[in-house]
Amino acid sequence: MVARLSVNLNAIAQLRNRRDLPWPSVRRLGRIALEAGAYGLTVHPRPDQRHIRFSDLPVIRALIDDEFPEAEFNIEGYPSDHFIGLCLESEPEQVTLVPDDPAQSTSDHGWDFIGNLDLLKRTISRLKKKNVRISLFADGDASREQLVAAQSVGADRIELYTGPYGGAYDAPDQQKAMAAQLGETAAIASELGLGVNAGHDLTVGNLPLLTRHIPDLCEVSIGHGLTADALEYGMAESVRRFRRACGEHI
Repeated sequence: MVARLSVNLNAIAQLRNRRDLPWPSVRRLGRIALEAGAYGLTVHPRPDQRHIRFSDLPVIRALIDDEFPEAEFNIEGYPSDHFIGLCLESEPEQVTLVPDDPAQSTSDHGWDFIGNLDLLKRTISRLKKKNVRISLFADGDASREQLVAAQSVGADRIELYTGPYGGAYDAPDQQKAMAAQLGETAAIASELGLGVNAGHDLTVGNLPLLTRHIPDLCEVSIGHGLTADALEYGMAESVRRFRRACGEHI
């Protein structure tokens, strides 16, 4: 099984937002990514709109519907009423629920599924009315009890938080140990019937080790590392590089 690549557009939007100008274009870079074979596009519309703006959502939805109907739209966020409303309007193929505080610079931990059982169950029930696939952000070392709770609220998948794994780029032994731990967590999730996604600080360099430990990895969502590579290689070639790192023969 080859993990599918969803390109996170947040960093592109954040660069655009430094000026009151329409470039770099989220739509244009999203199109280039999809033309280069990305399976989907991911955004995380935070309350302060510091990168993706609420007005970007219908633009990306239209891009996929009009030009790439086989691609998927994945929207990440904390399940506030406003966020749920955005998802119901945008009708993404997948919603990834994260336990972020609005003040966080980026996602940095998974859910306490047991402690947030009622919140997640209510949220998933609302979103499932639109036939949305639900992924829940999970710590790389989440316990079986936590994953059982994730399964019990109606989630379809978990997304393993790989920030610590990516952060060990200069410590090979530590990174190998983390990859093994992520693989063990993924195996438990799969045993429970949950699909497994992964995301955060993934690169061309560290993806092959991760996919060896998680052979049934469904999807990776990558923004920062891919956008950084795009400054050097261009968006299209960066997408192809990441697809090869996921195991695609292209």
